[in-house]
Amino acid sequence: MLGIGGGGDVVGALAVARMCESLGTPFELGGVAWERFVVDPHPGPRPLDQISGGRRIAEGAMLAGAETRAEDGAAVSEGAMAAHLGRETVLIDVSAGPAPAADGVAAAATELGCDLAIYVDVGGDAIARGTEPGLASPLCDAVMLAAGDLAADRVEPLGAVFGAGCDGELTVDEVLARIADLASAGAWLGAWGMPQDVAAELEDAARVVPTEASLQAVRCALGETGDVPIREGRRHVRLGPLGALTFFFELRGAVERVLPLARTVRASPGLDAAHEALAALGIRSELAYERDRAAERA
Repeated sequence: MLGIGGGGDVVGALAVARMCESLGTPFELGGVAWERFVVDPHPGPRPLDQISGGRRIAEGAMLAGAETRAEDGAAVSEGAMAAHLGRETVLIDVSAGPAPAADGVAAAATELGCDLAIYVDVGGDAIARGTEPGLASPLCDAVMLAAGDLAADRVEPLGAVFGAGCDGELTVDEVLARIADLASAGAWLGAWGMPQDVAAELEDAARVVPTEASLQAVRCALGETGDVPIREGRRHVRLGPLGALTFFFELRGAVERVLPLARTVRASPGLDAAHEALAALGIRSELAYERDRAAERA
């Protein structure tokens, strides 16, 4: 179970992991070495060479423990999640682009004995068309879905959208339109509603792993409705029962047919090339935002 957007997406992935566990399937949990800029002011993802306190298992993968942090002391969400769970979590390096990330996912699956990888996005930007006005962080998700597609012959992939619209980027209606596109392509598998005991655990996890978006899905599961501000008022989320759902889809074939951003970056030889491929479509990524913020601070 991998949170694919970096930062607090590992909390949303925990909800899906608990669903699998409730069905009798054990899980391993992980995410991406890329924190939100307010948590780690390093612009862009962290190469694993810049992270200490973990157990390296491949060029693009590490098992993180409670002491895992960036070498300059910045927090790593998967380390905090390892402390919450009391066991190691997976940390994937996206700094070199989709193909090395795919190798990292495959290596982690082999190391941990996993035969299925579920790539969990919080909010829905992973399945965006690229034309949505609120889209702000498409790069990490696109690279990870592309990696899942590239690794599909080594570990079976599924995609999942947790907390539709809860990151304040795509609206709920835009997410549902994209789920409809997946359904038209024969890729939508179904949906699952987060029970309140899982919502309570996510609240606990969010005390050690900072995440606004996953917490909005918790609020939805607890019955809250209405529009609420997040990101210091820069974005708004529409709370309601749909935000407590996770939508599952087939990843095999979907990248080619209905996921244009993942398809655009799939052959990119590195993260900068993936960023430039999206920029050529007029899509601004979180990497551009973080580099601009870092330049302002300097």
